[in-house]
Amino acid sequence: MSQTRQREARRWLQLGVLALAIAGLFAILLVLSRSPGMERFFPWIDFFHTALVVHVDQSVLIWSLALAGVIWSLAGVPEPRPGITRVAVGLTLAGTLAIAFAAFSGEGAPLMNNYVPVLQRPLFFTGLGLVGGGVLLRLGLLLMRIRPADFSADQTGLVNVAALTVAVACAMAAAVLFYTWLHMPAGLDGVAYYEYLFWGAGHVLQFAYTQMLLLAWLLLLSAGGVRLAVSPRLINGLLLLGLLPVLWTFVIYLNHAPVSAGMRIAFTRLMQYGGGIPAIPVGLLVLYALFKNRRVESAAERPLRLALWFSLLLFASGGLLAMLIRGVNTVIPAHYHGSIVGVTLALMGFAYLLLPALGYARVEGRLATVQPIVYGVGQILHITGLAFSGFLGIQRKTAGAAQGLESIQAKLAMGVMGIGGLLAVIGGILFVWIMLRAFWRGPVAHAADRAGLEPL
Repeated sequence: MSQTRQREARRWLQLGVLALAIAGLFAILLVLSRSPGMERFFPWIDFFHTALVVHVDQSVLIWSLALAGVIWSLAGVPEPRPGITRVAVGLTLAGTLAIAFAAFSGEGAPLMNNYVPVLQRPLFFTGLGLVGGGVLLRLGLLLMRIRPADFSADQTGLVNVAALTVAVACAMAAAVLFYTWLHMPAGLDGVAYYEYLFWGAGHVLQFAYTQMLLLAWLLLLSAGGVRLAVSPRLINGLLLLGLLPVLWTFVIYLNHAPVSAGMRIAFTRLMQYGGGIPAIPVGLLVLYALFKNRRVESAAERPLRLALWFSLLLFASGGLLAMLIRGVNTVIPAHYHGSIVGVTLALMGFAYLLLPALGYARVEGRLATVQPIVYGVGQILHITGLAFSGFLGIQRKTAGAAQGLESIQAKLAMGVMGIGGLLAVIGGILFVWIMLRAFWRGPVAHAADRAGLEPL
């Protein structure tokens, strides 16, 4: 890997970890803002939901897009000028910080719409625009340089195919967002406005995240010395199939208005069934390879293998729960927590894997081994509690007495959810600490000191 690629990948990875660190800080503020007597320290309008907006946008949207930037920077295509890539990272960093500071600036109310919840404050929208501009600049640089000859039957070709599909999905999401914005009816505002505005784009972004997940699975598998029993060209073809649900977006908008119930239902169905097009065959191949090549992992491989196993389990659980959604209850958040956290765990393992390739010391030891276990087990408990609560009729986006926790079963289910959520927060904090410690120590001087797994 060239030094130019290495430096850019470091910047995007550091930005992603910063977003998770900010999300963790706001998770702590969430708890404090609900504690008795703390309201005098949080005089802002509805600070609980304000902090929740920032937490969600940092931990899902910006973290995932930053890791997409890592993948684009690693793609084996002609390198753009370093100055342009620094501008892309700088814009995204400025937007990330602006979104965080928006929680303490302005008086606009928080809105808990799906996918990209918003603060109705100028600084927040400025930050969101900067993040979008930085990401679009970087994916545009990739799309201008990638060629069919770059899709070779090796690991570089695999990264290039994944980078292309992620870039196309993100570009489609941006196009859908712009098209929807142009067709928003007059008089629509509040939660309804942003629910429609981000509905289509948010769904398309999920397919970008799925492509990143599949790349992480395959690289984590390879890092443990396990090879798939199929040709690399077939794997590349399966990844390209991930573009089918993205391209189906054209069909949806040819048949439904951007602001309509039909559009919402069409994207819901696409989410339920489209994500499995590439994920099911690739996931089954990875599972088969794992069971066929069972062996004792080294200290450096153990955190990677654990992240892979828990990611597979959570993503599959999220997909199964999508099929079981009936009505507006807590099965819905159980589904998307399973799917999104499956992606997050894969990307955490991917981040660990990248550290030696980017010049840092490898991640190993007890803390690195415990982190994916705590995070994975916590999220499994979290979605289990949510799912059983939904089966018992508990509605989503309710709290306190409004939840209707009358039966002992419902109380137990929500208790399991709470315990799991706490464990997941601890696991997330551990990941941020491990990564920040690696960054703080800086790149090591000699490859022999790294002694790490360098797959790229």
